[in-house]
Amino acid sequence: MRIVIAPDSFKGSLSAREAADAIARGIRGALPDADIVAIPMADGGEGTTQALVDATGGRLVPARVTGPLGTPVTASWGMLGDGITAAIDMAQAAGLTLAADHPDPLGATTYGVGELIRAALDHGARRLIVGLGGSATTDGGAGMAQALGVRLLDGDGADLPRGGAALARLEHIDTAGLDPRLARTPITLACDVTNPLTGPHGAAAVFGPQKGATPAMVGRLDAALAHYAAVILQDTGRDVATAPGSGAAGGLGAGFLAFTGATMRSGVDLVLDATGFAALAAGADWCITGEGRIDGQTRYGKTPMGVARAARQASPGCRVIALAGSLGTDAGELAGLNDQGFTTILPIQPGAVGLEQALAHAADDLERTAGQVARLIVAARCHNDQA
Repeated sequence: MRIVIAPDSFKGSLSAREAADAIARGIRGALPDADIVAIPMADGGEGTTQALVDATGGRLVPARVTGPLGTPVTASWGMLGDGITAAIDMAQAAGLTLAADHPDPLGATTYGVGELIRAALDHGARRLIVGLGGSATTDGGAGMAQALGVRLLDGDGADLPRGGAALARLEHIDTAGLDPRLARTPITLACDVTNPLTGPHGAAAVFGPQKGATPAMVGRLDAALAHYAAVILQDTGRDVATAPGSGAAGGLGAGFLAFTGATMRSGVDLVLDATGFAALAAGADWCITGEGRIDGQTRYGKTPMGVARAARQASPGCRVIALAGSLGTDAGELAGLNDQGFTTILPIQPGAVGLEQALAHAADDLERTAGQVARLIVAARCHNDQA
């Protein structure tokens, strides 16, 4: 019996690798002879670089960069196994967890993301993969652009300070100092959202509140990003305001589209290809995936949905089970996911527990639940053998 284990991270508690290992332990307890293939996954958010490094035999490279609040942080990027492709999680330099104690929605910057890109280029990277997700910022990628040599100038010709709110004073963009290596470096953006930069579905309106933005701040940021997009169009000829995915990671998608030749791709599809998922899942009887939360948003490019589709394509008879730290409360949404290929979707919590306890015991809960799943698989196999 071939079982593919391909979870994303359980944010705040387990990396994708740790989650895969916990599931594998649970499965082996009841199915010690199963052919288990563990493939840690990601969808462009936190953990994408680690998944790509693991899949290709690459390595992580530490770097000291500017964090979202302007203070130094220790981050890392990955050189993949081919020795020329660098993978970067923007959250390493500008992630929400780096600003959790003192969020600054108006002033948070992506400057460190640009510094990570420079570090990768300095190490000889000739291709870049950048995961857009988990940001603390809403600066439209302005900080990243500044770190890479772009000057964002106000009406007096002075450089703007960092942060999204300052973009309201932008008058001119000078790209003469943009790092010339970017022009010859293919950049792929791993992204699981299609939001535009501005408007009711834009970076500020949709994602700003989770970064600490009040309604008044959301209004300021949205107006500043709209002005930023207008100046980008005026000075570069590129229209980023409504481009799908331009609102990803607080508008970082727009920054890449404005100042580089970057292209966007579904994050989970990118990781599926990089890991060789199709070949590894060929002939699989079962696939177990999961992440911290499964709900109505799962169908829109999230890891479990991408894994379910890929598993069924690689092995048409494969049955897919999803394990979640928590489930959405809309039964109709979960039934819709069953209709789209999930054999069953299960929570891993033993009962009503607090968040702190859930995070602390996630590995044990995941292993225990996987063990129970394995027992069902054994029962199903016995039933089929008797039939």
